[in-house]
Amino acid sequence: MRMPPFTLHTPSNLAQALGLAAELDDFDWVSGGTDLLPNYKWHLNVKPHVISLAGIQELNSLSSTVIGAMVRIHDLAESSEAHPLLRQTASTIASVMLRRSATVGGNICLDTRCFWFNQGEEWRRSIDWCHKCDCDTNADCRVIPNQNTLCVATYQADLAAAFIALDATIHLASSAGARSMPFADFFQLDGMTRNVLQKGEMVTHVTLPKGIEEWQGEYQKLRLRKSWDFPEAGVAAAWKIEKGKITGLRLATTGCESIPGDHSELGADAIEAWNGKESIAVLAENIRKAVKPVNNTYFPPAYRRKMIRVLAKRAMSPLQDL
Repeated sequence: MRMPPFTLHTPSNLAQALGLAAELDDFDWVSGGTDLLPNYKWHLNVKPHVISLAGIQELNSLSSTVIGAMVRIHDLAESSEAHPLLRQTASTIASVMLRRSATVGGNICLDTRCFWFNQGEEWRRSIDWCHKCDCDTNADCRVIPNQNTLCVATYQADLAAAFIALDATIHLASSAGARSMPFADFFQLDGMTRNVLQKGEMVTHVTLPKGIEEWQGEYQKLRLRKSWDFPEAGVAAAWKIEKGKITGLRLATTGCESIPGDHSELGADAIEAWNGKESIAVLAENIRKAVKPVNNTYFPPAYRRKMIRVLAKRAMSPLQDL
């Protein structure tokens, strides 16, 4: 596929990048480009302007509590300072070659995917488009017929589940100022809108709460192959143990709906009367019931829901004897 024409802008600092964003009417941010540029080759929502963040050093911070948007996923996976759950999750993403280019911010803001949408332009035209890419035709959703008000394309990024499980805060910036919010609140239930980013706004970094080093965690995912493929389902669990008892348990899922799922309330309820394997089985089943995948990725929805239960059990297996 041939890359469509666009103008590339290369700001050298954050202020310059946000200033450009305020001036341009229609543009995309590009960080590592491992998702955006292949989509451009498929002519998926191409913009006339692209602003590269590669030269902005302010976005490269990496410590035990601060992860910049331009931190390479490979560097996060190899960092001795990053939380073990983030390191493990990052190491499961794609392949080594892609991880060396892909970034934390790019993974967080990954476009939703659907096998009716992520196809070549001629193929999409042959089916008269879909709701996410209707080309002003008011095309119907191909996954759930007779509705064109909500896109159900699936969010298939890994890091979001880990950040939610670790109770992270996400930080945004635009020419109008900066704002922050709990990580789970960043996402908006629609496969086209995806998140709360406003025009000209970008993710700058993610912070973890004080004392997070006392929490442990595990990430489990379902995918077709052990490299490259996006998660068909994923579960991140984080817990805190004090004097042999679980005092905190947070869980999140990805790859099942248009946004990642925050199931921390289920975890908090479960630890009130924790009983090892029995509690894990009940909690895993409750998470299975909570997710609602649709038929728009490789594995069918029923199988993905069953595997969510399996993945949740695996993620919480270190807690089975407590």
